[in-house]
Amino acid sequence: MTIHKYDFLIIGSGAAGLLAAHRLAASGRVAVLTKRSPEISNSNLAQGGIAAVTSAEDNFDLHIADTLRTGAGLSDPRIVRLTISEAPARIQELVALGARFSLKNGVFELGLEGGHSRRRVLHAADATGREIERALLEACRADKNITFFPYFSAVDLILKGRPARTRPARNSCLGAYALEESTGKVHSFLASTTLLASGGAGKVYKYTTNPDVATGDGMAMAYRAGLGLVNMEFVQFHPTCLYHPQEKSFLISEALRGEGGILRGEDGEAFMKNYSKYQELAPRDVVARAIDSELKRTGAECVYLDMTHLKAAFLKKRFPNIYAKCLGLGIDITKKPIPVVPAAHFFCGGVQVDEHGRTAMPGLYAIGEVSHTGLHGANRLASNSLLEACVFSHRAAEAIKAEPRLRGEARPAHWSTGNARPPDEAVIITHNWDEIRTLMWNYVGIVRSDKRLARAGARVKIISEEIAMYYWDFFLTRDLLELRNIACLADVIIRAARRRKESRGLHYTVDYPKTSDRFLKPKAVHRYAR
Repeated sequence: MTIHKYDFLIIGSGAAGLLAAHRLAASGRVAVLTKRSPEISNSNLAQGGIAAVTSAEDNFDLHIADTLRTGAGLSDPRIVRLTISEAPARIQELVALGARFSLKNGVFELGLEGGHSRRRVLHAADATGREIERALLEACRADKNITFFPYFSAVDLILKGRPARTRPARNSCLGAYALEESTGKVHSFLASTTLLASGGAGKVYKYTTNPDVATGDGMAMAYRAGLGLVNMEFVQFHPTCLYHPQEKSFLISEALRGEGGILRGEDGEAFMKNYSKYQELAPRDVVARAIDSELKRTGAECVYLDMTHLKAAFLKKRFPNIYAKCLGLGIDITKKPIPVVPAAHFFCGGVQVDEHGRTAMPGLYAIGEVSHTGLHGANRLASNSLLEACVFSHRAAEAIKAEPRLRGEARPAHWSTGNARPPDEAVIITHNWDEIRTLMWNYVGIVRSDKRLARAGARVKIISEEIAMYYWDFFLTRDLLELRNIACLADVIIRAARRRKESRGLHYTVDYPKTSDRFLKPKAVHRYAR
């Protein structure tokens, strides 16, 4: 087994991880682990943009008010204010690194999305995440202090001591074990500071806008190490994922509704007026529930996003990638409405961190979607996710550089295979993978109930026991690691949802349709608490 020693270990290569790597490289050697090639991440797929106050017609108070309103009472006002007030500086940093945002008459061309009261969404046509990733990857690849390890899957955190049942702060994080896909060997990566930047867990659900890498690895590793996961019941379902047999996860950006798109049923009737005074510009939780309601009411397989009343030249220029993708599937969005359905998109909960991305465990930080900062509350405002990634990667890097290094802590930590043997029935992994994702979609989706949650919890418990037995009997594979992690998070999401006896933001249950002041504080689920 190979032991790698670095000053900083970053798990994940989305916007948060890359920006942190870039900022830390001047202070030491950085290792970046990625499950696939570094380009593959949720950040890379972000279409809409990044929200920030850059216009004289906008101000911080308006952006703060929009974020708090969308967060349904659970956003932390202090975190919201510091994030939004630091946004312009982070935009300038991205521009300095080479990110090319769309301009109009020499100034940022700003988009409007659901929940925003002003145009404030900077974008690069309809591929903003890809442009930010491009700029950050170029900067990181040019830095000799940054080393990428593609096709390395993180397995678990390396701890000083054993996972604590109640006090994870008594331990410290020394790095992580990682599986090299090409050889099947587990390596030890040791570092004075480890940053989880592994993104979300959309693959817990059958239908998602997320790439295949989004299996919640960082969340699950932190949970197994004894850290609590906060507000995991708040899973954001994007209202508009392309519905087509040849495409399983292509996102149709919020920005289309911001530019005038109209949601219609099979009969051609616009229906959002029946659900919100904001109609198509209502927050995502409202729009997703409205579509879900229409699908159940009519029995239709999808609804339609109609852009045909807008000028064809505008659509082709503003949304070139969406236009090209749909056209390749036989849908000319200038002439035909786009078939869409909701899909799991973003986790508002995650590993609890402070205003610097610091967890309760010394030596461990979490930034981006893997973390819970308090910004999003019970529902994320559109395009605040890339903003959070940039603000907290900057804040984490600054805090890490100011801290004394944990010198002498990173000693060799060997991985033991015990009596494991080569796997003999991969069908077990495939079957459990499909069953978890299907039951999460059917029972723990957009609309929930006590009965559905109880059924899901009972079945996930049985599946988890099967996975645990398989995990310790056979050599590791990426598929087995990912299955273990989605089972872990399915259990956490169900437990969190069963505890919240109210409907708020992204968590809607037919048994408790109203909000309750009893649930105004963030709730954590711990490994050892039942």
